[in-house]
Amino acid sequence: MTIMLKKISEKLEKGGSITFAEAMELMSLQGHECMELFSLANRLRARLGNSVDLCSIVNAKCGLCPEDCKFCAQSAHSDADITPYPLLDEEELLNMALLMEEEGAARFCIVTSGKDVEGEEFEKIQSSIRRIRKETGLSICVSLGALTQESLAALRDSGATRIHHNLETSGNFFHNICTTHTYAEKIRTVEIAREAGFEVCCGGIIGMGETIKDRVELAFTLSKMDIDSVPINILDPVKGTPLMDKKPLSPLEILKTISIFRLILPEKNIRIAGGREKNLRDLQSLSLLAGANGLLLGNYLTTLGRAPEADIQMIHDLGLVPGGLHFNDIIGE
Repeated sequence: MTIMLKKISEKLEKGGSITFAEAMELMSLQGHECMELFSLANRLRARLGNSVDLCSIVNAKCGLCPEDCKFCAQSAHSDADITPYPLLDEEELLNMALLMEEEGAARFCIVTSGKDVEGEEFEKIQSSIRRIRKETGLSICVSLGALTQESLAALRDSGATRIHHNLETSGNFFHNICTTHTYAEKIRTVEIAREAGFEVCCGGIIGMGETIKDRVELAFTLSKMDIDSVPINILDPVKGTPLMDKKPLSPLEILKTISIFRLILPEKNIRIAGGREKNLRDLQSLSLLAGANGLLLGNYLTTLGRAPEADIQMIHDLGLVPGGLHFNDIIGE
């Protein structure tokens, strides 16, 4: 192990914290040193146990979003070839929840396009949450854009336990990605969700043209905010969006980023989400040996994932344990 890695490892083992400068230096590692970094991150991950947290999402309302997020196919500002649809009805959401529970998810997140959800749509989502909680064993997360203290109280009463609201990138880079709402607005939504007693899932997307410094800044911001679950998405450029021609990150750079997030957030859930199949390719399983301890199962909002049973098998092959239900049935044991 390099002298730098050894010193950082000793400091972390004693309960110390990595500094910004150290994180930046580690991101410059190459060759065999990357594997040493992954090993250190994996040891920190192992402190949390061998369970891989599994969740799933449903695109409950698609498209026609007035926000101009440059990565998003659902933005009304993009020319992406998607078919918008209104809020799915309660029966459709319940059926999707039942399916994903059977596939192995332990948590189910209802996601809607748009800056927020109000009125009759919000009431329908509340009713769907109550139904899913009654008829499944899933924990319920919602990703509904900006929220108020009143709407959060209503969601809590309905049975939701976690709010998802990504910061997407660093505060310094955010204006390059979105201009129709501010970073401060995002942070405020996360803060009031925490104040309302919710767990918070909050992360971002890498590969949007940000610098390594931006990624490290995002990780430290999430650490300061004491986020519970941190999803790391890797840009999967969609034709018709402003970022459709972005050059993809290399698998090793993605894995180094995951490891640095683990070193900065040693006790948090770090979940690998959208874009992992396309960008990590044959190295996808290494994400769970480089610090990650969670996966998003199934399809994403407008792009396809892979079959959940393939992820369950991958977890078992690594000697880890899926953190959901019905796994023996899924792999035929």
